[in-house]
Amino acid sequence: MSHSAHPFSPSLPDRRGSGRTLLLFSLVMATVIGLTLSHPAGSDYGWISLVPSLIVLVVAIATHRTLEALAIGSIAGLILLQPQDFVGELADISLSVMMDETIAWLILVCGLMGGFIAMLEKSGCTLSFSHFMTRLVRTRRQSLLSTAALGVLIFIDDYLNALATSAAMKRLTDRFGVSREKLAYIVDSTAAPICILVPLSTWAVYFAELLETNGATETSGMWLYIQSIPFMLYGWVALGLVLLVAGGLMPDLGPMKAAEARARAGQPIPDGAPDVALGDDEAPRTRPWVGVFNFLAPMAMLIGASAWFEIDLLKGVIVAIMFTILLYLIQRLATFNTLMDAIMDGFRTMMLPLAIVAVGFVLREINEQLGMTAFMIDALTPHLTVALLPAIVFLSMAVVVFATGSSWGVFVISIPIVIPIAQHMGAPMPLVVGALLSASSFGSHACFFSDSSVLSSQGSGCQPMQHALTQFPYALLGAGITATGFLALGHLLS
Repeated sequence: MSHSAHPFSPSLPDRRGSGRTLLLFSLVMATVIGLTLSHPAGSDYGWISLVPSLIVLVVAIATHRTLEALAIGSIAGLILLQPQDFVGELADISLSVMMDETIAWLILVCGLMGGFIAMLEKSGCTLSFSHFMTRLVRTRRQSLLSTAALGVLIFIDDYLNALATSAAMKRLTDRFGVSREKLAYIVDSTAAPICILVPLSTWAVYFAELLETNGATETSGMWLYIQSIPFMLYGWVALGLVLLVAGGLMPDLGPMKAAEARARAGQPIPDGAPDVALGDDEAPRTRPWVGVFNFLAPMAMLIGASAWFEIDLLKGVIVAIMFTILLYLIQRLATFNTLMDAIMDGFRTMMLPLAIVAVGFVLREINEQLGMTAFMIDALTPHLTVALLPAIVFLSMAVVVFATGSSWGVFVISIPIVIPIAQHMGAPMPLVVGALLSASSFGSHACFFSDSSVLSSQGSGCQPMQHALTQFPYALLGAGITATGFLALGHLLS
């Protein structure tokens, strides 16, 4: 059976539809309509605000389709909000999201990053780097540990980490029979969880400014952020777990067992994945050291330029693309037309993950109008004590970020609420900030439609749900260890 090479390319249906999808959709709509009719107009939604996110989770698990699950959950939320004109509300929110500066930045960064990676692959430099690494890496275990090490080194931004690490290492891990799902787990685990632990990252810059703006400290927000790094437990736990997995000291859990068994049988790339195996002769090769330089120099320029422009990845990738085009044209590795075609092809490959993230932003806006974050905080506040505060902040915010897929946007709402509560109770502020950042990185890591997870799966060459289902047991284990740690620290430091 042949499959389309790209998720958006036209194709004939492989088989007739089944009635299961229609039944699931009918049950979802019946539930939403029933809740809408029973909800008094003008009153708070309360627990009903959780329904759209629960619908997304159920549909995604049942169908393994991320974009469709987000769309159904968003429509369900809009029916709750505006039953008489949910189509008009969908159009308004969609337009508002697409005009949002964050989404525009995301589209440009991810699209150009896709083009940048495509240039490296089209010129043969990615393959050259893979051949070079094969001389250094002799075992499967070494290939996984080197992938984790590269992910830790690219700490400046989780988007850059997700795309660059996977592009550099996936051909190498293929040679050693590593499933793309395990590669995606290692890449994702060294993205957001590592970025929060380094004060020279986009995460640190963003959250330090947010903390200072909301009066969390009388000194600089960055100093409070640095003080909180030891208490960002999820980042440390996720790093420990990924090193155990890469080193072969932790067994494969849940669906990862099946993925690894398939890879060891000779199929590292799963069925339906947005990637194909690349043969040794499918891309041009230069002399080994020249090929490695032509791969590493653009990567170094991307990281250096992003840091030069105050951790601005958009400016960094623009500079890196211009540098790479000039570098390759001077060496006649490719024609100008070939490089421009590669940029456009790379941009096209990012359309599906960008669509998922955009619809995720629509769902976030709907959840905000339903009052989901405020409901979660209000429901938990009566049970707070100083000792329990860090653990409850971590668990509640982790649920909210996981449900919304917004590791940054949620905290614009929650920090102005959580910080005053912590100050009023006299809780240690670095510990509370550590709990907030731990929740943020867990949500980004575990949520199957978060930008970091989607980009990790895209870069590694598997579907978002294939990545999410194989990664979730490790993320859940990390969350359990983190929550236990915050319970212990809350009692010790209160």
